[in-house]
Amino acid sequence: MGNNEQIERETINMALENLKATAGILATWKPGKIKDLDGEINIKVGNKTLNFLLEVKRELRNHNLNRVLDQAATFDNFLLLANRILPGIKQELREKGIAHMEGNGNLFINKKDTFIWLDQNKPVELPREKTNRAFTKAGLQVVFLFLMEPKFINRPYRALAEAANTALGNVNNVITGLEQLGFLVRKTKDELILVNKKDLLDKWIIAYNEKLKPTLHMGNFRFMGMNANKNWKDFDIHILETVWGEEPGGDILTNHLRPEILTLYTNEPKRNLMEQFRIVPDELGEVKMYRKFWRQTVPIKKMLPHLKVEKAAPPILVYADLMNTNDKRCIETAKIIYERYIEPNL
Repeated sequence: MGNNEQIERETINMALENLKATAGILATWKPGKIKDLDGEINIKVGNKTLNFLLEVKRELRNHNLNRVLDQAATFDNFLLLANRILPGIKQELREKGIAHMEGNGNLFINKKDTFIWLDQNKPVELPREKTNRAFTKAGLQVVFLFLMEPKFINRPYRALAEAANTALGNVNNVITGLEQLGFLVRKTKDELILVNKKDLLDKWIIAYNEKLKPTLHMGNFRFMGMNANKNWKDFDIHILETVWGEEPGGDILTNHLRPEILTLYTNEPKRNLMEQFRIVPDELGEVKMYRKFWRQTVPIKKMLPHLKVEKAAPPILVYADLMNTNDKRCIETAKIIYERYIEPNL
């Protein structure tokens, strides 16, 4: 089970105990032989036993749902087990007929002549993980650079600190933290390699949304003119200081999304953008402004030549923003961004 073996075993044991306690259903687990799955689970229902291949997650979020859907399409007897599954995702799993269980004993199975739907138990409280220095607010800014371009890892610490807009000492802490977690390995004395990048991206997205993004929020705004939001593409923004994120960023990268909320990442004074866009503060406004947490000394197309977009935030950030919306149209766009810009470089 890799680095999370102990947590996954605890999740399995807790779920099976709660399933027995709340519903009287007996289930057993054993390690399996299929790579990238977490064993096999046998669930006794009446006088028959249902056999499933098991995938274990600490917590299932939108950004790792695609992998689960792929696994369910590959293995007919697939079951997902997670400490907690968000209600919207549970609904999607039910609609697709994917068997799933939570740590509290909740269970859904819809296979041939067997239908079980237990969903009355309260979510379990997840134990707090000790924060690794790579996933503090400052650490997340450095890890972001590595996810954008893994070759950045071997740049001088001072250059990394400048690009991540953080103190020099944080870079060494992040490098050490990533090595401890198994995301960095040393090829030679002077050369590091980023590994397990998909897992790192998943972990970064969760931590970014919970720890870093809320601290970046500069306020919400509304346009003073009617329907001004429809002309957002015509706004003249300074791409070294301001870029579009979330929905407008997704539209720029894919031409697949009509933005309803306009999100900006900027280093410019708030007052300047208010005057330029003719916007005023409004908690319910359609414009969301965030502080740009990385320094872009050159346009994106020069820093990352394979991307020919300048007005959008880096694809990994736009992807993270969209996946954290719980909006189906945004998530569809995020999947396109992942396949087009991110997956080829992982």
